[in-house]
Amino acid sequence: MSESASYVISACRENDVKFIRLWFTDIVGALKSFAITVEELEKALEEGMGFDGSSIEGFARIDESDMVARPDPATFQLVPWRPREAGVARMFCDIYHPDGEPFAGDPRFVLKRQLKRAADLGYTFYVSPELEYFYFKSPDRPEPLDRGGYFDQTSDAASDLRRETVLALEAMGIEVEYSHHEVAPSQHEIALRYTDALTMADAAMTYRLVVKEIALANGVYATFMPKPLADYNGSGMHVHQSLFKGERNAFFDPADPYHLSAIARSYIAGLLHHSAALTLVTNQWVNSYKRLLPGFEAPVYITWARRNRSDLVRIPEYKPGKETHTRIEYRSPDSACNPYLAFAVMLAAGLDGIENERPIPAPVEENVFELTADERRARGIQTLPGSLIEAIEQAEHSTFLRNALGDHTFESLLKNKRIEWERYRRHISDFELAEYLPIL
Repeated sequence: MSESASYVISACRENDVKFIRLWFTDIVGALKSFAITVEELEKALEEGMGFDGSSIEGFARIDESDMVARPDPATFQLVPWRPREAGVARMFCDIYHPDGEPFAGDPRFVLKRQLKRAADLGYTFYVSPELEYFYFKSPDRPEPLDRGGYFDQTSDAASDLRRETVLALEAMGIEVEYSHHEVAPSQHEIALRYTDALTMADAAMTYRLVVKEIALANGVYATFMPKPLADYNGSGMHVHQSLFKGERNAFFDPADPYHLSAIARSYIAGLLHHSAALTLVTNQWVNSYKRLLPGFEAPVYITWARRNRSDLVRIPEYKPGKETHTRIEYRSPDSACNPYLAFAVMLAAGLDGIENERPIPAPVEENVFELTADERRARGIQTLPGSLIEAIEQAEHSTFLRNALGDHTFESLLKNKRIEWERYRRHISDFELAEYLPIL
């Protein structure tokens, strides 16, 4: 037995752990889990635990349903909101076929494959997402708990919920950089401290569950729905990212006006070049495109800049002596995406830019929304997909996206999203009934 597996067994004994939840995600980023008792732990660590994959979205067909979940000992953490006596711990799992082959449709495997590609080039991929969400009084309708705005200091229940959430995250080994009220009523954000992308994807999944569990325990509903309030900003997941070679930030160049290296510029060029295709992954729901509209601080145009927050890619201001903090911020993803797949396709796009030495377009420092259509056309400024069906159509013709996700995940995601779009097309909304039924 490995040293890390022995540590997990010892930690369970020392902390009176009775149940271990084994976590993994389906293709759309829904957290799945099943629990084993501590008596089964050694077997699970050595052999994995079998389950039926045919019932998991984007996993196996009914005729190849057997799957094995192998827990990753490095992800072991106690679950702080459960009782300490006969307590509960969790571990994330990698999914395998019974013959020991990694399952190509496991989102964690998709990310690991891109991380290996980066590692083969000498890079470590670091990310820090800003995950926004809303608190509502119930799941039945979006009734806010507060009327606060950006960075407002409030003494309401939401502040206490945020505090409890931060404490729970830190108890699970997830470092928090800051938390605050966001722009919309009852909208909040907790930013997670920079770390490697696999650790962060696990942390993002944990974060979403912790936010919801703490809210539920206090009689409140938390949602990561991209756009629950029509007249206010939606919830994004701005992803800060950089590549390191050892201890050196490969994105930093002191001689560049933006302090960006040639590697960073090519990385940005790759992101911009493939942004329309990867939007299906970073913004995967029908509702995602209600957020990506002008006037709500979400990007619509495929541009980059330093100070301009209307751009798809923003370069945070450089601070002297903080070379390791040089990074780029990709602003289109929403917090309801699958973080494993989102990080994987962003990295793949950036690496494609580096490997092909893609040229970066000129930055757009003015407000893109204030440019006329002719001005945008003259500057070659293109737009992100404006709806789920446009994103599907962009994605299905992208060889890049197929290669980044792998055939299984690419085809399963497209199938899932086409079904969602067809369900949406058949739906008659309250708006249509109120608008058209009395007059047509």
